[in-house]
Amino acid sequence: MLSLWRRIRGVGRVAEPAPPRPDGGPVTELGGSVQVRHVDAGSCNGCEVEIGSAFGPVYDAERYGVRQVASPRHADALVVTGPVTRNMAEPLRRTYDAVPGPKLVVAVGDCARNCGVFAGAYGVVGAVRDIVPVDVEIAGCPPRPEAVVEGLRKLTGR
Repeated sequence: MLSLWRRIRGVGRVAEPAPPRPDGGPVTELGGSVQVRHVDAGSCNGCEVEIGSAFGPVYDAERYGVRQVASPRHADALVVTGPVTRNMAEPLRRTYDAVPGPKLVVAVGDCARNCGVFAGAYGVVGAVRDIVPVDVEIAGCPPRPEAVVEGLRKLTGR
């Protein structure tokens, strides 16, 4: 057992090198560390699975300075998934208003960007940008965890 600990101490932490920084630098002056609050505005939960993977141990979005928080009052940005349904339009506006400025909104997935397969459905009000201003859009149905991490890195510039 002692030899295993010596070996671990000698090798240290092994991780893949970070991919190159996203183009254009940070979207705003927040740079460095960003707290995000996730809002599901009516999605099928495909994007939630990928966001969970992006914050998991393999893709580890936290190493780039992005951290999930439980309250919009503690957040710098909202990560919104799904098309905005009739029942979620007002809660999304209220959540956006609760985030202190400067604030950002990230639309994750095709449904959040342009309603995707739910376009024209009776319960859908519209895309996220129809309710609140959007700063970053992440394409895909659902987007891969790498794309989610890349989009979140645009917030931090890291």
